[in-house]
Amino acid sequence: MKHVVSVSLGSSARNKSSEFEMLGERFLLERIGTDGDMKAFKAKFEELDGKVDAMGIGGADLYLVSGERKFAFREIAHCISGVKRTPIVDGSGLKHTLERKSIEFLSESHQIDFAKEKVFLVSAVDRYGMAQALDKVCPDVIYGDLLFGIGLNLPIRTYAGVQRLANVLLPVITKLPFKWFYPTGEKQDQRTPKFQKVWDDRTFICGDSLFILRFAPDRLEWKTILTQSVRAANLEYFKSAGVKQLITTTPVVGNETFATNVMEAAIVALLGKGQTPLLESEYEEVLGRMNWKPNVIQL
Repeated sequence: MKHVVSVSLGSSARNKSSEFEMLGERFLLERIGTDGDMKAFKAKFEELDGKVDAMGIGGADLYLVSGERKFAFREIAHCISGVKRTPIVDGSGLKHTLERKSIEFLSESHQIDFAKEKVFLVSAVDRYGMAQALDKVCPDVIYGDLLFGIGLNLPIRTYAGVQRLANVLLPVITKLPFKWFYPTGEKQDQRTPKFQKVWDDRTFICGDSLFILRFAPDRLEWKTILTQSVRAANLEYFKSAGVKQLITTTPVVGNETFATNVMEAAIVALLGKGQTPLLESEYEEVLGRMNWKPNVIQL
């Protein structure tokens, strides 16, 4: 049995373990939260190094991406610097492939007519595969990077605009404390709705589930939400908020959907290439064998 652990900066109250099967291989999956404590986060990675098949970075991003440029958060890179043997991933491999393909599949299968949708991607530098795919199929996208990354009421309306700002700001931002830009610990479960007019004006909302759950208003009438994965409580929130349909990008495995970092770590463990980074084609090959498609839930 493969053993995969997601070490998270989120709350330890959501710790869990479960077994599932993927492509004939059994997996034990654990999620271990460290309550926003960077020292505990770093120590847990080092404790598990060499003892498990793969690890995921949960509740945090290692990389933000603009076009072909990747910028690593210095603080998160430091936390995993002691890991020498076990492969460790942050979900960016699947963000580049699976999330891009989610937009392409929904468009090409005519399930979503992006030419008619008014899209809100809450953060483009975090979900860059999704951002690049939307840029090709949807003429009306608002990117929320300045709204929620920095707190400025300045919606960005083109992906080229995201790239110009990102190339200036990310070299600086990624050197500052991570918690200034992304909720950690108990803050991940606190709702602080912001910029309601932007949400109200949109029909299709997508991106990081923590951003959506934290900053969305109480009412999301007749909107479609596309995100990586949701828990049962999140599903109830979206239903009570009036959401029309929910689409998750990560595969349903054993009746559950897992976060992008978890799914990517499981694929890495499955292929058994150690710390050698997987190619885009290798992710696509595994997704193809799983007959992966976005999971559409009518609410």
